[in-house]
Amino acid sequence: MPTEQPFTTRLRKPFGTTWLRWLTILLTAWVALGVALAGGNELSSSYDLTTANGLLAGFALGLTLVLALWRPAEAWALNLSATIITALVARPHLAETPLPGPNWPWSTPAVIAQAAILLLLALRVRTRSAVAALAATALATFLFQGVIGAQRYSGTGMVAVAVFAVAVLVGTALRGRKEARTQLVEQETLTASERAQRTVLEERSRIARELHDVVAHHMSVISIQAQVAPHLVENPSDELKENLEGIRQNALEALTELRRVLGVLRSEHPDAPNTLDPTGTDTTANAAPHAPQPTLDRLEALVDNIRGVGLTVHLDITGRRRPLAPGVELSAYRIVQEALSNVLRHAPGAIAQVSVAYEPFGVSLRVVNSPPQWPAPPSQGAGHGLLGMRERGAMLGGAVSAYPAKDGGYVVSAFLPAYPRVEGLSYVPQDPGHAANAKASAHGPTAHDSNSHHPDKDGTA
Repeated sequence: MPTEQPFTTRLRKPFGTTWLRWLTILLTAWVALGVALAGGNELSSSYDLTTANGLLAGFALGLTLVLALWRPAEAWALNLSATIITALVARPHLAETPLPGPNWPWSTPAVIAQAAILLLLALRVRTRSAVAALAATALATFLFQGVIGAQRYSGTGMVAVAVFAVAVLVGTALRGRKEARTQLVEQETLTASERAQRTVLEERSRIARELHDVVAHHMSVISIQAQVAPHLVENPSDELKENLEGIRQNALEALTELRRVLGVLRSEHPDAPNTLDPTGTDTTANAAPHAPQPTLDRLEALVDNIRGVGLTVHLDITGRRRPLAPGVELSAYRIVQEALSNVLRHAPGAIAQVSVAYEPFGVSLRVVNSPPQWPAPPSQGAGHGLLGMRERGAMLGGAVSAYPAKDGGYVVSAFLPAYPRVEGLSYVPQDPGHAANAKASAHGPTAHDSNSHHPDKDGTA
C-alpha cells in the first residue's frame, strides 16, 4: 500500500483475503444497523424529535459507517455534517427536557459511528490527513458545546474527542505496522534480486576467468610454436620466417587484447596490474590493463596483418585526419576489423577495398569486397558480427548497413558522428546503398543478408 495518498481517496480492499474482507463487510453492516436503530430510538426520545426524524438521523449515521469501507474521507465529512445538523435541530428542544438532560452534541450512536469512521480513515490515508480530520472534529465539537452551547444537556464533547483520538491513534499504529511489513517484504524482494544478480555476475566472472585461462594457454602455445618452428627447419626461407613471425605477433596481440578485456573480471582487485605473461616474452603484459584501445591510427597495421594472410586489401583514406572521440575511434576500428574478418571467412580469394572518409560531422567507413573466387568453408560461428556492428553504430548515434553489391560482392557501410548523439545532427550518406539500408540497420539484419556471400555467420564485433 502506498505511504502517501490524497485526503479524499478511494478505499482499496480492506484486507488481503476474500473471506476476511467479506467478514469485515458483514460485521460493519451489522454494527451500522445497530447504530441506525439505536440512534433513531435515542434521538427521537432524548431530543424530543418525531419517530420519522429520529430514524432518519439514525440511519444517516449507519449509512456513513458503511460508506467508510470504501470512501472513509467522504464518510467522515457526512457523519460530522449529520451530527451537526442533528445537534442544531435538537438544540431548541433541550430547554424543555428534564435534568440532567440528554447527551449533546454527540449522542452515543454518533460517537460509536464517528470513532469507527476515524479508525478506518487512519488505516487508509496518511497520518497528517487523519490528524487533520480529528482536529476538525474537535474544533466543531468545541464550537457547538463551548461557544454556541444549549440548555439542560449532558456535555459529551470531552469524552467524544478522547474516544476519537484513541481511534486515530490505533488506526495510525496499525497502518504504520502494515507499511513496515510491506517495506520489509519489498526489501527482502530487492535483496533476493540483488543476490540473484550477484550470482549471475559471479558466474559470468568465473566463465570469463576460465575462458581467459583456456584461450591464453592455446594462444601462448601458438606463439611459442611459431617462434620455435624456424629452428626446426634446415635453411628456412625468408617468406616462411616472415609468415611465422606474423603468426606469433598476431597471437601475442590477440592475447594482449584478451587480457585487456577480461583482466578486470579475472582479478579480484581490478586496479592491480596484470602480471600474467604466459609466453614469457610479452613485454607489455604488465601494462596490458592500461594499454590504449586501438584507434584509426592503427588501421594501416590492421590492413597489413590482413594482407599477410593472403587477402588483397586496398586502403583509401580521404579528408583531413583529426582525432575523434575515443568511443568513435574504437568503434570505427572494430567495424573495419569485423568487416575484413567477414571477407576472410566468407569470401575467399576476394579483393577488399577499405575507404575511410573524414567528414565535417564524423567519419564514413566503407568496406567492399569482390565476389569470392571459390566456395567458403562452413562456419561454426554464432552470427553476431553484423548485429555487433549495428549496435556499435546505434550506440554512438550513427548507422551501419550491410548489403550485397551488384557485382556479387558485399558492402559494409557506416557513418559515426564525431560527437555522438548531438541534437539536430543531420547526415546525408554518400553511399546510396547505405542510405537505403540505414533505417533497416536499426532493426537487425536485412532480408538480403542471408543471400550474400558473407552474411556474418560467425562474426563478433
